[in-house]
Amino acid sequence: MPEHVSPLMWIGVAVPAALTAACLIGLARIRRAVRIETARRPTLPRLPAVPHQSESGPRRESVELTPAERDAFVGLMRQLDEGH
Repeated sequence: MPEHVSPLMWIGVAVPAALTAACLIGLARIRRAVRIETARRPTLPRLPAVPHQSESGPRRESVELTPAERDAFVGLMRQLDEGH
């Protein structure tokens, strides 16, 4: 042990280090227990009153623009770009 380091300084390093290690070990055990408990939990049956939900969202809609509408849109984009 170096001369300039007092025993209280060593305790001040060792105690928080030991507490940190104990907390990490405890949290790892809790996490493992929760994971095992979740894996053992049976799946709940579906409710017959609730209809089956589709996995996809609504189909995408698009509209063809007339040449005048396209020109107006391009002009609007230019105005917004210049104002930025």
